[in-house]
Amino acid sequence: MNHIHVSVKDMRRIPNFVLLRAFEAAARLESFTLAAEELHLTQSAISHQVKELEEYFGRSLFHRRNRRVEATSEGRRLYESLGRVFDVIEAACSEVALAPDAQVLAVHSAPSFAAKWLGPRLPEFTQAHPGVTIRLSSGPEPIDLTRVHEVDVAISYAVAHERAGIVTRALGAERIVPMCSPALVRSGVAIEKQIGEMTLIDSQLSRVTWSDWFALNGLPFPSRARPSFDRGALAISAAVDGMGVALETTRLAERELSRGELVELGADVFEPVSRETHFLSYRVNERNTEKVKCFCDWLCEEVGLDAARIA
Repeated sequence: MNHIHVSVKDMRRIPNFVLLRAFEAAARLESFTLAAEELHLTQSAISHQVKELEEYFGRSLFHRRNRRVEATSEGRRLYESLGRVFDVIEAACSEVALAPDAQVLAVHSAPSFAAKWLGPRLPEFTQAHPGVTIRLSSGPEPIDLTRVHEVDVAISYAVAHERAGIVTRALGAERIVPMCSPALVRSGVAIEKQIGEMTLIDSQLSRVTWSDWFALNGLPFPSRARPSFDRGALAISAAVDGMGVALETTRLAERELSRGELVELGADVFEPVSRETHFLSYRVNERNTEKVKCFCDWLCEEVGLDAARIA
């Protein structure tokens, strides 16, 4: 007979889950009575479970009022962290409870691409593929799919991890152009003069800097201070609000450009700049998995690439 030995140092140091569940419900509802109703317990049971948790921590987690409770500063901190954990647990349970033929596709994307380009198109994908449920996360750093196994597909900005067993494809070259609110453009003034006098918005992660752009176009580079944003989406929003001119990819700003909230400066005057900016990655051994294949094929079609390249 095999015996499994778990040392004390390997055990998680957390209180009983039942106590945490009672605390989370009471903190969220600000009431022991309502928490009891939600968990199908008595008010006395909730009160005793919270007291036991307070004894575990050696400090009070609630201020007891007449008809309600209010979390202390320590209780509020615990509740906020538990809320995020419970959300993850709830989502995991929901995925298990999906219909037998349903599939969950975990996509991790660069934040601006997720917000400005991918997110607005996802309803089209889910309508075309109702059996695939998208779980979208975002972050600025490219992830390593050989280590992060809970993600199926990654879309990164600027660079992608090159690893054995991972397929990485550029999602086409993107035009990077100066763009601003049409209200800032002056008629009858040379565009070269205007851009030299405008407030330049720095997009910190952009593949093309303002100094690169001015050098390419043979224009003197203004030395004044510039507002700076660490996300392309934020730089684009600042330009829409009239702060100045942003140097960003038209892929991320396509809605603002199509709606006339932004205009491209000097499209027929300045040197065009294009770069491969976003990259798609997935595991080689999963490329023919239905959920991965249909998403990658759809993504290629949306960016104007031959789906056969993603194979």
